[in-house]
Amino acid sequence: MKYILEHPIRGTAGNQKYETVIEWRNGVFTTDEPEKIGGKDIGPDPYTLLLSSLVTCTIATLRMYLELKAIPLPTIVVEANMFQRLLPDGLVMHIERKINFGHSLDKEIEARLLRVAENCPVSKILKGNIKINTAFL
Repeated sequence: MKYILEHPIRGTAGNQKYETVIEWRNGVFTTDEPEKIGGKDIGPDPYTLLLSSLVTCTIATLRMYLELKAIPLPTIVVEANMFQRLLPDGLVMHIERKINFGHSLDKEIEARLLRVAENCPVSKILKGNIKINTAFL
C-alpha cells in the first residue's frame, strides 16, 4: 500500500473545547467549531476544511489544464457549499460547486472545463466509494 501523503496529518486536541491543532508536512494550523455550537471559531471547522479541499483541488486541476492547453484565463473563482436532503432512500448530502472565470466563455470550452473540474482528484474521492479504517495509535 502506498499512501498519498508522505507523512500523515496529525490532530491534537487543544485547550479550548473544540480547538484542534493540525500538523501537516509544512507547518501547523488550528481548527475549531463555530461559537453557535460551543467553539471559539478560531479556525475552520471540519465542513469548511472539506469544502476547501474540493475548492483548492478544483482550482489547481483547472489551472494545470489551462496551462497545458495554453488557454489564457488568469482568474478562477470556485465556491462550494453543502446541504442535506431527505430522500426516500435516506439522508443525502449534496455539494454545490460554482466556477467563474471572470467573463463568459465559448460553450465548448466551458463544457471541457466542467469535465476537467468534475475529474479533479478530490471530486473523484468524494464521489467514490470510501472506506475508513480506524485503529488506536
